[in-house]
Amino acid sequence: MESNKTNLVGLKANEFRHPLDLEATEALKQLPGLDIAVRSLLGPVAEQFFYLNNIASSVLVSEKQLPHLHKLLIEACQRLDLEPPQLYVQQHPAPNAYTFAMRGKQPFLVLHTSLIEMLTPEEIQSVIAHELGHLKCEHGVYLTLANLVVLGAGLLPSWGAVLAESLRSQMLAWVRCAEFTCDRAALLAVQDSQVMMSVLMKLAGGSPTLAPQLNLDAFIDQARAYDAVSETQLGEMLKSAQTEQLSHPVPVLRAREIDRWASSQDYQTLFQRHQTGYNSETNSKGKWRNW
Repeated sequence: MESNKTNLVGLKANEFRHPLDLEATEALKQLPGLDIAVRSLLGPVAEQFFYLNNIASSVLVSEKQLPHLHKLLIEACQRLDLEPPQLYVQQHPAPNAYTFAMRGKQPFLVLHTSLIEMLTPEEIQSVIAHELGHLKCEHGVYLTLANLVVLGAGLLPSWGAVLAESLRSQMLAWVRCAEFTCDRAALLAVQDSQVMMSVLMKLAGGSPTLAPQLNLDAFIDQARAYDAVSETQLGEMLKSAQTEQLSHPVPVLRAREIDRWASSQDYQTLFQRHQTGYNSETNSKGKWRNW
């Protein structure tokens, strides 16, 4: 991996937060006491549950355990000006990664083995940085609530299910917006939009055997073709129907968004504002803030 990456000292979440995420998060904050209720009622139980699950059935990454992954984590945290959370690797056939941070005591990330096997080291770092983006933007409480609403909607009586479905749609819409922000965090860490788009391509249609054969230029063309569908009212309506029940935007849309932001003046200005002049591989005095 390249060693001439920039550490974004003093980086603040709102400097890279996607406008849709900012709007959706502000809307959720208008619900009085929501974040406090989730932290107070679910925080202690959820933290203990996940801690026991990770310790029992996952591998904790450290300087002594899978040190190459630990190095990727530390580098990403330095570039995003963030204290490192715990990182676990879990055996799982479905490529995935997720994070948990409820009360700020011990946030953690989890990478599935099938995801690691499909990606290059720099692509793995972009996934780690994407999850760090949730920490940096303090998405943890709302992510937990979204998961609970999605899982619990079908268990409620009919009147409750109607209310839950309304909240479910709102929470899923927020999660999709938050994913755009975290893709930006990943780009700020790896500082190469092609790496980001390659990850999204592999998540869309990759496997350990197919991944080396995929063509990134063809995937970018595919993203442009997806955009062209919006030129008709029917196409836009079908796209909305396709995505409204998803927890993540479709990969081609995420690739298009990151490609646009990487070429924007806002992206270039952000780097100029936080240029440290130190190489991220050798700077041992990087200032870490509080995923």
